[in-house]
Amino acid sequence: MKKTDAITKPLEREIIENFVKEITLRRKDENIKPKNMVIFFRNEHTSNIERPVYEVPIGLLRYRKNNGRISSDVMSYEKDQSPLLEKSEDAQKMLRKFLEDKDPEQTKKLMNSIMHMGQKEPAIITKDGFLINGNRRKVALEKLHKKTREEKFGWMKVVILPGKNDPGGPPTLTEIEQIENRYQLQSEGKSEYSNYDRALSIRNKINLGLDLKTQLLDDPNYKSLSKKELEKVIKNFQEEYLEPLKSIDRYLEILSRPGRYDTISTGTTDREGRWQAFLDYSKNVRKKLNDVKERIKLNVNEDETGDIEEIAFKIIRKRDFPNLPKVHQIMRDLPRWLENTDSKNELFKLLKIDFKLPGEECFDKEGKEISEREKDFKWSTRNQTELIGCTKKAKRLYDYQMEKDSPLTLLEESLKKLKHKGMIPEAIEYTNLNKAIKLAEEIKKSANRLRKEFYQLIKQRN
Repeated sequence: MKKTDAITKPLEREIIENFVKEITLRRKDENIKPKNMVIFFRNEHTSNIERPVYEVPIGLLRYRKNNGRISSDVMSYEKDQSPLLEKSEDAQKMLRKFLEDKDPEQTKKLMNSIMHMGQKEPAIITKDGFLINGNRRKVALEKLHKKTREEKFGWMKVVILPGKNDPGGPPTLTEIEQIENRYQLQSEGKSEYSNYDRALSIRNKINLGLDLKTQLLDDPNYKSLSKKELEKVIKNFQEEYLEPLKSIDRYLEILSRPGRYDTISTGTTDREGRWQAFLDYSKNVRKKLNDVKERIKLNVNEDETGDIEEIAFKIIRKRDFPNLPKVHQIMRDLPRWLENTDSKNELFKLLKIDFKLPGEECFDKEGKEISEREKDFKWSTRNQTELIGCTKKAKRLYDYQMEKDSPLTLLEESLKKLKHKGMIPEAIEYTNLNKAIKLAEEIKKSANRLRKEFYQLIKQRN
């Protein structure tokens, strides 16, 4: 059989022709300013190709579920309930609710702006009326129309993307993600989403074929970077957004709730959010556990890495610790606590706590299963004595050791080590002698510097 290379054609978004007909019949372009607009679609913005601007009744415009701002809500709903069929009224109501609940204050500001200034910038829609950008504007216009009954709030300015029989054909799924990405970043080079939803949106775009490098190059801040500089930015984005998601996925898997991203955070106003804790865990703990040298410094054996993660996840799930730093700060401090043997032993007592809530406690009096957040609260209350006690004691033991390690004590300990009977130059391998000389020189420099500072202090006090 002759071997051939398979060519995969990018998937086009399905266009619903009935919706196309409704919009085509009812759109209008009279007295609209601007008449035309260049949009960030394919390479049209570089060629200055203009598309006409229309006004379309807001009732014909529909929300897309692949909207980065509500990524966590949509993914969680579909995991817990059922897939959202965008063309159904029930799905549209649910997507609207997600957008309303995400950031009410921003929606109020937008309503106020539209009330006094009108709609400044046209939204972009597929030919059958699904919004690629402008989702929150639709929410704002619907609220204003309901409140004022004014005709002008019943219409939205839009640019319509091509359909099946138009030049260039309909956009692919990847192109739609790129349009959203470009409009998300082009104005200020930064996202208006919460960092958590942005992380989910970035990963979703990668899964749809829009790699991280391509996403970043849509940001004006990164276009002029050198290859080396861009690689550094890509690495930073992976650490800031994608790596924490891997930890979150493992956490949700342990709790038998994969895909329930809403139990981590629902947005910037979520007081119970755990995104920052997972970010700090990923950067300050997990990254070090994956590095052999760093792991040795942490006083952690390879077979203990799973235990450390379990301990961290239990602390993150508890979230609130009276008279202790916030949970994300605890994740930053955790490596130092692990270095201290007594603190580490105290933290390991948390392994005795069962991560799962007993089955009978997962249901209310009527036999209905409680929400995942209620389970978190019950689990936290049930185990709070051990969780708070062990964590507080671990911190206290570390703090005590730090107080004990005064500068004079540290000097005495250093001298003891230098005079240790094992400090035999002949025992050092020949290939390491140059390194030993450099270390001895550094010790000498540090000792001379400290000696001068001590003399200076004596002079100041005499």
